[in-house]
Amino acid sequence: MKTVKFKNKNWEVAAILQFPENFDENQKYPAIVCAHPINSCKEQTAGNVYGKALADAGFITLAFDASHQGESDGEPRFLEDPATRVEDFRCAVDYLTTLAFIDKNKIGVLGVCGGGGYAANAAMTERRFKAVVTVVGANYGRLMREGDLSADTAIKTLETIADQRTAEANGAEPLITVYVAPNEEARVQAGLNDIDIVEAVDYYTTPRGQHPNSPNKLLFSGLAPAVAFDAFHLADHLLTQPLHIVIGDKVGTFGSYRDGFELFNKAASKDKSIQIVSGASHYDLYDIPEYTSQALDKIIPFFKKHLA
Repeated sequence: MKTVKFKNKNWEVAAILQFPENFDENQKYPAIVCAHPINSCKEQTAGNVYGKALADAGFITLAFDASHQGESDGEPRFLEDPATRVEDFRCAVDYLTTLAFIDKNKIGVLGVCGGGGYAANAAMTERRFKAVVTVVGANYGRLMREGDLSADTAIKTLETIADQRTAEANGAEPLITVYVAPNEEARVQAGLNDIDIVEAVDYYTTPRGQHPNSPNKLLFSGLAPAVAFDAFHLADHLLTQPLHIVIGDKVGTFGSYRDGFELFNKAASKDKSIQIVSGASHYDLYDIPEYTSQALDKIIPFFKKHLA
């Protein structure tokens, strides 16, 4: 494993390269870009579960912190901007092509949760990705628009963002909110009992998955572009690469189950598959070996087929 950095515009993106056993820098290897979920970082599921397993299977993997987040540069901090997130993928491929031991014609992409939605979106215009995998891939724009599922949620959200931007333009401190309740007690007090929310708090705020590069902070005033983002827009025209989608059948409010089927049905890929891991929830497929091993039993052969 090696820590590296690559450029996105005029700032640096922090990443981790992982190598197969008996790596030989004089050989050429297929590579896979691994993208973390919303509210995550490179050291969590994308890097330490899927990235590691794929490296063990013979691939070079590159897991990176999104710009403005984790150890990556970019101001303002804690920004979740879809356009920048998608550009990170292109810059990751740029970086991989500079490495002599990478086969430039054998680069794939894997994304988890929101990273899966971004991976699919990036692959539509990044033709250097030759194969695409999403694990509980979620369309972040849909999540932002739905909120409490009322018809005018998106408009209310945008109006609140507009008010906050006005306040900050006139001297107010930036509003930093949270993705999930900061602890189990706060979740219970708020009455948040959906399985995805319960398990998100468990993953991000306990030793199970907690990491200092994933501080549960979000810049509220920067969210307007996310409300208008659709990760799967034009997939029926532009997403033509081989595609494998992994979802669990324990369905929660984050919607990765239905997003998986929407992407599968919409994608123009002629070679596409959807894997439903029985008994698995959204967060089970982050790090629970019983379920991630089943996902990887399909993911690894898929990448070997299309990047070999």
